[in-house]
Amino acid sequence: MSRSFDQEPPSTVVSSQYERLRDLRLRKCKLIRDVPGEETVEYTFEQPIIHIGTRADNEVVLDGESVSRRHCCIVLDGDQYLLRDLDSTNGTYLNRIQIREAYLTPGCILNIGSIELRFQTEDQHLRFEPSKADSCGHIVGRSERMREIFGVIEQVAPTNTTVVLGGETGTGKEVAARTLHELSQRSKMPFVVVDCGSIPEHLIESELFGHERGAFTGALAARQGLFELANGGTIFLDEIGELRSELQPKLLRVLEQREIRRVGGSRAIKVDVRVLAATNRNLLHEVKEGRFREDLYYRLAVVHIRLPSLRERKEDIPLLAKHFLRVGQFNRSAEDKIRIRKIENDAIDAMMNYDWPGNVRELLNVIERACSLTRADSIQRKDMPEHVSGVRIVSVAPETQTAEPTIEPAVDQAFKDAKEAWNSQFERTYLAEIIERNDGNITRAAKDAGLDRKHLRRLLKKHNLHGDSADRDS
Repeated sequence: MSRSFDQEPPSTVVSSQYERLRDLRLRKCKLIRDVPGEETVEYTFEQPIIHIGTRADNEVVLDGESVSRRHCCIVLDGDQYLLRDLDSTNGTYLNRIQIREAYLTPGCILNIGSIELRFQTEDQHLRFEPSKADSCGHIVGRSERMREIFGVIEQVAPTNTTVVLGGETGTGKEVAARTLHELSQRSKMPFVVVDCGSIPEHLIESELFGHERGAFTGALAARQGLFELANGGTIFLDEIGELRSELQPKLLRVLEQREIRRVGGSRAIKVDVRVLAATNRNLLHEVKEGRFREDLYYRLAVVHIRLPSLRERKEDIPLLAKHFLRVGQFNRSAEDKIRIRKIENDAIDAMMNYDWPGNVRELLNVIERACSLTRADSIQRKDMPEHVSGVRIVSVAPETQTAEPTIEPAVDQAFKDAKEAWNSQFERTYLAEIIERNDGNITRAAKDAGLDRKHLRRLLKKHNLHGDSADRDS
């Protein structure tokens, strides 16, 4: 099948292995042990690899002198299941023929030593319909695009399926990942977040997989990695597109084998984790350019959900703004009561006319700022930042100054031109001041501004501004 690397799947289309589908087939298989006079035992699996043997950490544990500790395994290979012997003492047999590797068909018989197992497939078909709710977990939206995403999340969350969340910075990928975890059967177990873009290159392997004592200078004691800490729960690999090429095969091995090796160690450690990943990059383009492994992409993107930008779902802005007022700790009094309950229509209009390059994260910051500045019991247009409100505040002499500043609309140009000019002027002034206030440190400036560090860098480049110590993180 030919593959196109031009664009990632749209938000309402689910990717299953190498195809783009509106419904998803989750591959499951079953092993049945049926001994006359004994109770039938069934093992059902949806993970990509199943180990069989006498060791306690195998997915199928068998007893018997003729069975090896790691006897054989079943691997999901594309759309089929492959039986592979693992150098067992007495061999692995399929339909009474000894094999090294062979593809399985429903109803075939596996002989593991003296034990007989029957193989069956038990695929689960999921069809995605838009949800009727205007929220899903912590995600809020009533637009058709978001309700379609809610329908996907509601179907996929209870499974162990690996999911890639795509979309621009600030669209809520981590919120969606937490929702997938909280709606899953792993909700009471750990949810571990890994920011692949912020961990120093020389530490990321140790952070992910752990290390043994003496593995490198400064490794004074053995240490668990984040995969071990997430055991039984979910690990969220944020900014997966930033993962170094030499680590990608190791991550692929974890996804296929569900085991890790610590840095400096030789022992394989089994981990039971669900993997979720997120990126603001076009991973298929990264595959085409040779920066991301193709096999890793398709192992990760069993389901691909692209979260739309806020400008693509502006009808959700009023609902989101009111939601932030309701749940934001910044809108709570000392007695833990909601302070501001209303947003005036002029403020809603201003927000609807703005393009929100920082997406939902920027909207949250604007609402928080307005709550801190307003003197009334509602948010008005004048409480919005000037680049959102589209109006400019004119200074007045102290002797004529009133309690409220005078606001003058920018009406000397066409609305679109005036808005673009004002936004550009605001951006340059704001960026210059925030960089100066943080002594040129982009990391601290991005934190103060509530912006992603890379987004702030792009804005600085756009306006030909530079931090004196832009690459320092301290």
